[in-house]
Amino acid sequence: MAEIIVLGGGICGLAAGTLLARDGHEVTLLERDPAPVPATPEEAWENWERDGVSQFRLAHYLHLRGSHVIGSELPDVQEALLAADAARVDVIGRLAAVLPHLDPEPGDARLATHTARRTTLEQIFGKTADAEPRLEVRRGVTVESLLTGPGVDGVPHVTGVRTAEGEELHADLLVDAMGRRSMLPRWLEQIGCAPIHEEAEDSGFIYYGRFFKSSTGEVPAAIGPLLTPIGSFSVLTLPSDADTWSVTAFIAAGDRPLKALRHEDVFMSVIRACPLQAPWLEGEPITEIVSMGGVLDRYRRFVNGGRPVATGVAAVADAWACTNPSLGRGISLGLAHAVLLRDVVRSELEDPLEFAEAWDEATERELTPWYRNTIAIDRARIAEIEAIRNGLEPPGPATFEAGLAVSLFRVMPFDAELLRAGLEMIGCLALPEEVFARPGIVDKVMALAEANPPQPVPGPTREELLRLVAQPAGA
Repeated sequence: MAEIIVLGGGICGLAAGTLLARDGHEVTLLERDPAPVPATPEEAWENWERDGVSQFRLAHYLHLRGSHVIGSELPDVQEALLAADAARVDVIGRLAAVLPHLDPEPGDARLATHTARRTTLEQIFGKTADAEPRLEVRRGVTVESLLTGPGVDGVPHVTGVRTAEGEELHADLLVDAMGRRSMLPRWLEQIGCAPIHEEAEDSGFIYYGRFFKSSTGEVPAAIGPLLTPIGSFSVLTLPSDADTWSVTAFIAAGDRPLKALRHEDVFMSVIRACPLQAPWLEGEPITEIVSMGGVLDRYRRFVNGGRPVATGVAAVADAWACTNPSLGRGISLGLAHAVLLRDVVRSELEDPLEFAEAWDEATERELTPWYRNTIAIDRARIAEIEAIRNGLEPPGPATFEAGLAVSLFRVMPFDAELLRAGLEMIGCLALPEEVFARPGIVDKVMALAEANPPQPVPGPTREELLRLVAQPAGA
């Protein structure tokens, strides 16, 4: 079996390290932040400092695909999540009580997820990794450069890393799980690699969020979608573990008046003006208003001219591609990427060049379509917001398929088959092109969309919104 180094002790790095170690490899995981994993989820929430994770106490959600990975590949993590009182989100179960045409089916369990705060999930993954015999987690270690050996067919070959203390660590494979701020492209340039392919753009969103905790043991009942676009802003309401939940508003970065949402009074007033989201304010606030902006959508492909730029190295999760968090896909797709890495290592690691080519091909086949889909949704939402801000009619969907997806999400409640298909798409289980290739789906979506025209989303108009955010802080 191989010796493997994983850089980055976030959730996806810990998952990759654990999966590889359980496959028999000797794994060393290096994390820059020095603080050890707290003993409990609540200690993690209260005291854990993770400077390397900018969204550590912002809204977090585990989609169906992430839940499936944990349930099938890491059952001990799932048990710990349940013990931490992770929130169960079961849309089918909730709607079956109010929709007469929706009869629960045996397979509906796959359309429910358990989710928790980012701090809780990382604490659980951290404790799991610390207990893994073949996985050594070293915190407080800063890596400064790559080590190299003889090239493979003219391609530079990575053999390990050099730390800030001058220690040299060697491995058969280096896994980059350092997230969206990964230094790997710069380090590859320093060892003479050909340039990687990179695409990057500011997603154009700013987030303002707050966590709440129930004082009664009851969590607000969801009466609308978890993500709701309301004119020129959107609201995320996400259940979490231990009777907590988050409420997040996100806006276009250029919408200066709405930046007043950083003030508590303004934030609360705006959410109260949204009938479907206002009940989520009925709890004890446990954070101030936390904001985040300047989030890049970025995609990296470590090939040049059809050949890998280096061998002996693989980028996973956000170190490969990252998107804005409004759709909540990052962790779930990152966990799927970690499983894919484990599988490609199983079959291809003995030949460094074949491994690099196989890893690129597998990533392009399994993960890149989800990145493209997310970017398309981002761009469509920004275009809609900008039109509303300027008093214009929002543009229609860019493609026929995009229009079908919009219509499907709108008419999901009217048909059990479409509801399940929509949940698969939202939960990252099936891409739109997979769903719309199913017999009869397109015709059903179009017929229901024609019979049920769009209805206004309850919430403030642009004019009402501007009046709400113009109120002085503390008024």
